[in-house]
Amino acid sequence: MLAALLIAGCDGSQPLVRKKAREPGPFPVADRPIARIVSPRWSNEETRDRLGEAERVMQLADIRKGMTVADLGAGEGYYTIRLAARVGEDGRVLAEDVVPAVHEALAERVAREQLDNVSVRLGLPADPRLPANSFERIFMVHMYHEIAQPYEFLWRMRPSLRRDGLVVVVDADRPTEQHGTPPRLLRCEFEAVGYAQVGFQELRSAGGYLATFRAAGTRPDPADIVACRMK
Repeated sequence: MLAALLIAGCDGSQPLVRKKAREPGPFPVADRPIARIVSPRWSNEETRDRLGEAERVMQLADIRKGMTVADLGAGEGYYTIRLAARVGEDGRVLAEDVVPAVHEALAERVAREQLDNVSVRLGLPADPRLPANSFERIFMVHMYHEIAQPYEFLWRMRPSLRRDGLVVVVDADRPTEQHGTPPRLLRCEFEAVGYAQVGFQELRSAGGYLATFRAAGTRPDPADIVACRMK
């Protein structure tokens, strides 16, 4: 029996024990402070609606009926709820957060409000775990500065965009340790992972600006990613 197994292992067939696929990386470390995750709420929803924040952001992002959208760092669901109404019953929204308690509270809200076109998922700090070729828009609202490993996160997120899909980033123009991201730094980090910035708009109602990015060219090998340096 042992001889038969040895022969089977040498005849060009598949090995009896398969090697585990090598994980990609290592990825460069961000050369900047990372903001702590302090609250799932950036501001109360009534105030944000009075300023017309979500309506303006969704308009600039060209959110339409039937779209499939991911809301990363969804928190209490301010954008999740409004995106669900905007894409309609034929659209889909995937809401994700990395804090288990926040994820659970959001899942309860989605169930309570009977949002059948919304799915809620727990993400990982360095990996949004999004299905490939699935999203026409990925929202990252007031959360990018909290990503501890931005190059790995963006690298793993990239395949989930559909052709001509956009990443929509809303953030404040201030240092990352003050819960914002300077626009030039944001653009540099996205471009390092193979995205091209295609839009930029100051957006006071949302506390800063809106920037949009599209996957461009091929996704770089992690070893070829060069970290952006803060001046």
